[in-house]
Amino acid sequence: MWPVREQVVEIRKPPRFMPGERVRAVRHVKNDGTYPGRSIGENLVRKGDEGYVRDIGTFLQQFYIYAVEWSDRGMIVGMRARELTSLDNAGATCNAESAAHLGAAR
Repeated sequence: MWPVREQVVEIRKPPRFMPGERVRAVRHVKNDGTYPGRSIGENLVRKGDEGYVRDIGTFLQQFYIYAVEWSDRGMIVGMRARELTSLDNAGATCNAESAAHLGAAR
């Protein structure tokens, strides 16, 4: 069986978060080997951590990657929108649980 690929191209829409926006992690994020100086599998961000979006980039011309500064951890980690929720804009919740809840309400 073939691996499932995401077909959504996020960059066709505006970014969900803007630089300076305060965000909260909705999932644990571990090092997949792309964060220097940390072991693979080491927790970089824990669910509930709060930080600020510093910059926005793209990956594979398909996804937005938000450079989030986690000041309490002293690090900047690239995050996907599905891993974050806005603390400044309550309507910008981006996690799967809230999307399922909104879909059920309709």
